[in-house]
Parts: sequence; C-alpha cells; structure tokens
Amino acid sequence: MPRLSAEAPVIHEGCQITNCTFGRYNEVGRGSRLAHSEIGDYSYCDRNADIANASVGKFANIAAFSRIGATDHPLHTAACHHFLYRSNDYWDDAEADEVFFEHRKSRRAYIGHDTWIGNGAMIKPEVRLGHGAVVASGAVVTKDVRPYTIVAGIPARKLRDRQPPTVAERLMALAWWDWDHASLRGALLDFRTLSAVAFLEKYGG
Repeated sequence: MPRLSAEAPVIHEGCQITNCTFGRYNEVGRGSRLAHSEIGDYSYCDRNADIANASVGKFANIAAFSRIGATDHPLHTAACHHFLYRSNDYWDDAEADEVFFEHRKSRRAYIGHDTWIGNGAMIKPEVRLGHGAVVASGAVVTKDVRPYTIVAGIPARKLRDRQPPTVAERLMALAWWDWDHASLRGALLDFRTLSAVAFLEKYGG
C-alpha cells in the first residue's frame, strides 16, 4: 500500500502547523513549521523546513532547513525588536499588534509547480518562483525567478536555464502537473526515461 495518500498529508513528529491547507499526497518532514500557507498536490518538505505566508504549487520539492516567506522586522521604527508587536508577551496590559501581523501575512511568497528549493535556501516574502525553477542550496532569493531557471548565491542570481525557453514554454502549456493520479502512473516510465523534448513529442506539448 502506498505510504502517501490523497486523503490527508503525512506529517512527521515535532511539526507545528498553523492555519494551513493541503492538497493530495503531501508530506511534512520532522520538525518543520508551517503557518498561514497553502500546499499544492504532491508537494513536500523535508525536515526542519520553515514555510510561512506562502502559496506553494504542485510537485514542489522543498529540502531540509529551507525557509520560505521568511518573516521580517520593522525597520522604520526606533526599535526593531518583537516587543513592538508581541507586546503581550512582555506586559499584562499590552496587546499584540494585530495590524503588523496582518501585514506580514499579506506579503505572500508564491512557489510554482515542479520547483526544487535546495537545502538551507531562503525565499523572501513577496517573491514569485516560476514553474520549474530551481534554487541552489544556501541561496537567498530576494527577487522573482523566471520559470525553468536555476539560481544560486546570496543574493540569488541566474546560474543557467533548467530547460531552454522554448522547451519551458511547451512544458508549461502541457501542464502535466494537472494530470490526474492515474495518468501520472500511466506515464511514469516515460517521466523516468525520456528527455523533456521526447516527452513533449510523445504527449503533444
């Protein structure tokens, strides 16, 4: 019997999940923290990932110790410490700054389909990672990444194309990530053995 199912995500021990929705065949690695996020079908994160205020597409591969939607502190005020907005942790007569928290939640990160975020990488708020993009281990992504582009470094910059632009456009038009579970199984051998171009030729992309 398959380990993953369409009914409920596999969530390993030590995870903190706050106000998240999941698709089908999801997995959350040990010790991960997810908050205010949507996780698309077949997407998973490895251990100790931190995902906040993010919309994650389908088939996203999120490695261990990566961080998506890393929250920030106010820089325009006299202090940047979280006593400004987590004030109720410090004083009985103070309230949390809910306006600040709502602003944080609104600064969403968007992760496309069939993406790979490497170990220890960070995706900043309001960044859009295009379909098929790859983020190298340890990279800090501060700007949008075009589809099927590989980025690396701090701050992350384009390393090379994962697929040539014409092939990338055809893959996005084919949108195999929207196929049903049975169709994916039927094409499994071709996914494993064919080049992207040969796959597109066979499946009409």
